Amino acid sequence: MSISSGGPSSSSPALTRAGALRVPEITAVFWIVKGLSTAMGESTSDFLVTSIDPQIAVVLGFLAFVAALMLQLWIGRYVAWSYWLAVVMVGVFGTMAADVMHVVLGIPYPVSTGFYAAALAAVFLLWYRTERTLSIHAVDTTRRELFYWAAVVATFAMGTALGDFTAYTLHLGYAASAAVFAAAILIPAAGYRWLNWNPILCFWTAYVITRPLGASIADWLGKPRQVTGLGLGDGPVITVLGLLILALVTYLAITKTDVQQTFRTSSPHHEDPALRQ
Repeated sequence: MSISSGGPSSSSPALTRAGALRVPEITAVFWIVKGLSTAMGESTSDFLVTSIDPQIAVVLGFLAFVAALMLQLWIGRYVAWSYWLAVVMVGVFGTMAADVMHVVLGIPYPVSTGFYAAALAAVFLLWYRTERTLSIHAVDTTRRELFYWAAVVATFAMGTALGDFTAYTLHLGYAASAAVFAAAILIPAAGYRWLNWNPILCFWTAYVITRPLGASIADWLGKPRQVTGLGLGDGPVITVLGLLILALVTYLAITKTDVQQTFRTSSPHHEDPALRQ
């Protein structure tokens, strides 16, 4: 799913400096790396909490998440390696946050899924009321970027709980859960491509679904056969996913094919380019 903007007006001032937008253009490579990062976040979280003291693992995950996010905010523009480092760290910590609610607090997966869905809705509502847009084409200030990352954290936590809900509560197992979410993600993709659905709604819907899809695939690959996995182990899965992410992010960093183009506006209340076809 690719969201593109209309052509700029040559007579109006630039909204931002070239390259100052904080997030990448939405391309096929974006969705591939996003899926790999969600899978790696799931496997890394599970590996850490089973290899060391879970409390220490959660603290380390939180610190790594904060450090990666601080780096991304400090850079103040989209740079492939810092952006995707933040996404991977969000994946790790978001998984831990969802697991803490169920494993430590004993909250059922349907309840935790609903909680994080409400949190995501609250982020979107506050973001829209403040900025009048939820478009990734307009993430050009620190405040908008903070809203963006708050939404990303909520989508990861919600997606983790949703994936566990289908795998465990509904007893579908990992492979069947992955198949369900793979089918589900085709809905916003088709709606955007052929039915002229709202691009922002399609983007965020697909973004949420990539989390349980990637996590289900990672669990299917890494978890033991007695719990419907292939038994490859979290360690090998992390290694392969990490290498794939490294290769793709290196490609993006070198080619810069996903750096969003600056768009222009003659009005102080610019039109959201994601609403233009």
